[in-house]
Amino acid sequence: MTVSFGSADTVWQRRSATSRGLAPATALMVTAAIFWWLALPPRGWWVLLPLGVAAFMLALAGRPLRERLWLGALGGVIHYGIALRWLTDFTVPGYLAAVALETAMLVLVAAVSLGIPAPPSPSTRRHGRRGWWLTTPAALVLLDAVQNRFPLGGFPLPSLGFSQVDGPFLGAAPVGGPLLVTGLAALTGAAVTALVLGSNRTRAVAAVSAVLAITMPPALPDTPGTASSGTLDAVIVQGGGARGVHVIQSVDATAEHLQAAQAITGSPDLVLMPESIAHVDGPIGRTPVGARFADLARRLGTNLVVGTTEAEGQDRFRNASVLWGPEGNLLGRYEKHHRVPFGEYLPMRDVVESLSDLTRLVPRDAIAGQGPAVLQPRGIPPLGIIISYETFFSDRVAAAVRAGGQLVLAPTSASSFTGEVVPAIEVAASRLRAREFGRTVLQAAPTGYSAIIQPDGAVTELSGLGTRELLMASVPLRTGLTPYARVGDIPVLVLALLTLVAPVCVRAIRRRVV
Repeated sequence: MTVSFGSADTVWQRRSATSRGLAPATALMVTAAIFWWLALPPRGWWVLLPLGVAAFMLALAGRPLRERLWLGALGGVIHYGIALRWLTDFTVPGYLAAVALETAMLVLVAAVSLGIPAPPSPSTRRHGRRGWWLTTPAALVLLDAVQNRFPLGGFPLPSLGFSQVDGPFLGAAPVGGPLLVTGLAALTGAAVTALVLGSNRTRAVAAVSAVLAITMPPALPDTPGTASSGTLDAVIVQGGGARGVHVIQSVDATAEHLQAAQAITGSPDLVLMPESIAHVDGPIGRTPVGARFADLARRLGTNLVVGTTEAEGQDRFRNASVLWGPEGNLLGRYEKHHRVPFGEYLPMRDVVESLSDLTRLVPRDAIAGQGPAVLQPRGIPPLGIIISYETFFSDRVAAAVRAGGQLVLAPTSASSFTGEVVPAIEVAASRLRAREFGRTVLQAAPTGYSAIIQPDGAVTELSGLGTRELLMASVPLRTGLTPYARVGDIPVLVLALLTLVAPVCVRAIRRRVV
């Protein structure tokens, strides 16, 4: 496609970037930053992500690199400064570092996004700039991909894809995962920009692309590649209690959850309790606390999964979910693989201890778990499992379903957070994981949110915050692998990289030809 500067030119295209003041671009960038924040949970106004992408691109249109870098920095400071302010409950230096890092990555997005060309020269009239409106969506896809992996194994909580769990683009998750969801939303915003500023041909292509992006995902099967394998009766136990407690009061949490479980009637197939509600020295099966859970499993005749922390020496511990069978015997355990940096362990502890007071919040380091992310209960099919922070990483859930998990357990603990932002993001992440892999997700938190999430990502049961509740339902089991479970992020990553590299290659070839 060729960008024309004839009768379709707008005021934006006729005036050079240097002749325009920065005020309109600044206002657009501030709008983009706020729109992106409003799109994220707990608000979840998904349509504001594409509109924010349009504002972002309009702010950068025709700007020289220095101004684009400045505008990207402005958008990053505002967006991440607001979106990550929950980090100040733990550490202000950590909050500032996170905002700075995320802002730097958004600046790179602004730098590589081509935007609208400056007013035409004979060369641009002849060759145009092909695909300019595709580069920003590609760069935002790569931004999400980097956040999922960097730093220290990834910090995906501000990922844009979590804003789309109530929108039409969630339907693409089983095919291309969170990156495709983000890409389609961003593509729609870019199409809006192209409709405003593009040539007639660009507008036509953009309009068709936007329609396809919005309408195609819901037309896909809810869980392609998977099949029903029955149901099981599940109960999630939420003990309730105070929020904003940085150090879990393990004895109280144990008592609260055991007391809440007294209201369970009948003999459900599975009872799930949250992460870290029991703290013991050494393996829990040899302790009086473990005996109480064994008694509960035996009384109900159920498979019981309980989150524990087990001290190992003075400076290490294991974060595990332990499975008791209907006879009260230990059947298995899963230890958390993906630990929370600065939450469950301190990277470079000696250096960090000399610079901050994080040692008070993280006095010991968690031991990284090994083995498959699956539990083998008695009388029901294998269950995939992830713990807390692992909900934010598709690869951990992929490991669970590839190991045969027909349902995914997601015990977590968000009690340290005073507000609803992080619990709401966790629910959004669980919904995205359910849709990506076509599995029911059972999320259990000591003070909320606990949730029952269907394989299509719909929430059918959601607890309150701080309340004592039992969530009970007969939930579907499924087998098989979605396309995304088979191939992961690589196809979308390759497509995004090609979209960014292709214009550079085309220009280089043309220079050689000329």
